[in-house]
Amino acid sequence: MDTDKSAISNQPPPPVGLGEAFRYWLKLGFISFGGPAGQIAIMHQDLVERKRWISEKRFLHALNYCMLLPGPEAQQLATYIGWMMHRTWGGVISGGLFVLPSLFILIALTWVYLAVGDVPLISGLFYGIKPAVTAIVLFAAYRIGSRALKNAVLWTVSLAAFVAIFAFKAPFPYIVLGAGIIGYIGGRIAPGKFITGGHGAAAKHYGAAIIDDATPTPAHALFRWAHFALVLAIFLAIWIAALGALVVLFGWESTLSQMGWFFTKAALLTFGGAYAVLPYVYQGGVEHYQWLTATQMIDGLALGETTPGPLIMVVAFVGFVGAWTKAALGPEALALAGCLGAVVATFFTFLPSFLFILLGGPLVESTHGNPQFTAPLIGITAAVVGVILNLAVFFAWHVFWPEGFSGRFEWFSVLVAVAAMVALWRFKSGMIPVILGCGAAGLIYRLTAG
Repeated sequence: MDTDKSAISNQPPPPVGLGEAFRYWLKLGFISFGGPAGQIAIMHQDLVERKRWISEKRFLHALNYCMLLPGPEAQQLATYIGWMMHRTWGGVISGGLFVLPSLFILIALTWVYLAVGDVPLISGLFYGIKPAVTAIVLFAAYRIGSRALKNAVLWTVSLAAFVAIFAFKAPFPYIVLGAGIIGYIGGRIAPGKFITGGHGAAAKHYGAAIIDDATPTPAHALFRWAHFALVLAIFLAIWIAALGALVVLFGWESTLSQMGWFFTKAALLTFGGAYAVLPYVYQGGVEHYQWLTATQMIDGLALGETTPGPLIMVVAFVGFVGAWTKAALGPEALALAGCLGAVVATFFTFLPSFLFILLGGPLVESTHGNPQFTAPLIGITAAVVGVILNLAVFFAWHVFWPEGFSGRFEWFSVLVAVAAMVALWRFKSGMIPVILGCGAAGLIYRLTAG
């Protein structure tokens, strides 16, 4: 966008009503492809450059805050901006509409996957998409690592995390806890080793905004202990009521109740974004609860990459497949159980994200940049790189040797993965074109070779 001074307006746009904001957030929910980077770029272009609802400095400040939190930062950023503009309901609407379109789309696609997934068209597409997903996860490890691992100490933390989860099968929560402790201690002993670059680059000016650099913090965004206690009580009540309802209706050991508890824990461990929590979801969903198979987990990630919304929406796929596989509502209601499982997984995954913004926004903003606060999170982010690399190794193993190392080797899948990696790394291609291209290659190969 042209930012020449002659094109910059010194007058902010007129106030935006909740109805207009609702329409924008709904549209964003359907076009938010490209992962966190793409989603943040869309919001920046729309809200900072074009609409001028918020200045770039305030936008980046909000983003820095969301990057410190567990959970999907793009969805939390949307929640934050909606909350700043229209109080609590604004945050609920903006954050909710960021997720709901993706939920409905994934429910439909997962039903198709389970009902007719073995037809040649579907299986051929997934044959090509799976190695593309392997390349995408590996590229994610590179991308996050290039930003997070700025010194030998952080590289060591990352390597230790990889060895812990790969060689010793250490549970993801323990790795997060250990990395946080290392970061906390390291931040006190050697604070210079636990500082990384962030999103705080010099802000550009696109004209006066509704929430401008000098705009006073709205009254509802100021920290007050009474409001803090009220918000916390409300969210705890919602969470207890929702999980309690599942326990009363189906029992604590039921699939749906265990999903509510499991995805609550997952939501509190998503430091580093969706790729960081995927190993934990895999450990729980595939190995512990056996809601789905390793192959289905890869397929679910492929679906998540090709739909709008946060990538962590793969939990909706896991919830649907798990409730279907376990016949949570009986063998005659598999589709209904799947829909309910997807809703349960999504609700308990995203509820904490709203809590972090509505509860912690005013408090955490005041501590942003304090090394004693950020150092543990930097340690966790370093560990996350090693965990993501382990996920890439896991995917490669199951895609290139689907029958184990003693079985056949899928040379075509390796070629597709290499081509996807080159497209992502060398040519900076978007994830959607890469996935669609690899899917088409897999379909053509299956149809011609089979």
